[in-house]
Amino acid sequence: YDLVITDLMMPGISGLDLLRELKARRPEVDIIMITGYPTIRTAVESIKLGAFDYLPKPFTPAQLRNLVHRVLKKRQQVQDQPVKQKPKDIPPGLFYMIGHTWLKVESETKGRVGIMADFFQSIGRLVSLDLPEVGQIVQQGEPCAMLVDDMNFSYRIWSPASGRVTGVNMSLKENLDVLPKDPYEEGWLFTLELSSLEEDLEGLVQSK
Repeated sequence: YDLVITDLMMPGISGLDLLRELKARRPEVDIIMITGYPTIRTAVESIKLGAFDYLPKPFTPAQLRNLVHRVLKKRQQVQDQPVKQKPKDIPPGLFYMIGHTWLKVESETKGRVGIMADFFQSIGRLVSLDLPEVGQIVQQGEPCAMLVDDMNFSYRIWSPASGRVTGVNMSLKENLDVLPKDPYEEGWLFTLELSSLEEDLEGLVQSK
C-alpha cells in the first residue's frame, strides 16, 4: 500500500502509536491522520513524526479527495524523477511543520508565517489565495489561509502558531508566482502577535 488513512483516536491503539509502527516498517508509506479539533495539537505532533497531513473532523468528501490528490501528485513526481532534485534550502532559525508551514520568530511576541517550499511540489499552479484578516485570531494547527490550484483543488493551510494577525502580505494577490519561487522571503503570508510561543514550538521542527 502507498497510502494509509487512519483515525488519531482508536480503541486499543492510538493513531500516533500506529504512525510510529508504520514508519518503522514502511518509511516510504504516506499517512493521513483523521482528527477532531480537541486533538489538534496531537495532530500537529503527528506531522513532526512523519504523517503526510491530517484532516480535522467534520470534513467533506471533496476535502479528503483534495488531500489524497496531493499525496498521489507527490508520489508521481518522485517516480518521474530518476535523479532526486535538491530541495530549496530551509533558512536557519525557522520553526516549521514538515511539508506545510513555517514560523520565523522575530521577538518573544512577534512572528512571521509562510508556506514550506516542498508543499508546492504536491499541488498544481496557483490561481487564488485567501489570507486571514488583520486582527483575526488563528490557532496552531487550524486553517489560516486557503490555496486553489489550476485543477480546481483547494488546500487549507495550517497555522504553525497561535496569535493575532497583525499584518498580511497583500502583494501576493497580484503575483501568486512569488509563493513557490521565494517561499521564505517575499512569499511570506502574514505576521502574528504570538500568544503561546513556548507551547507552539513543541510541535515544530527547527531548521539548522
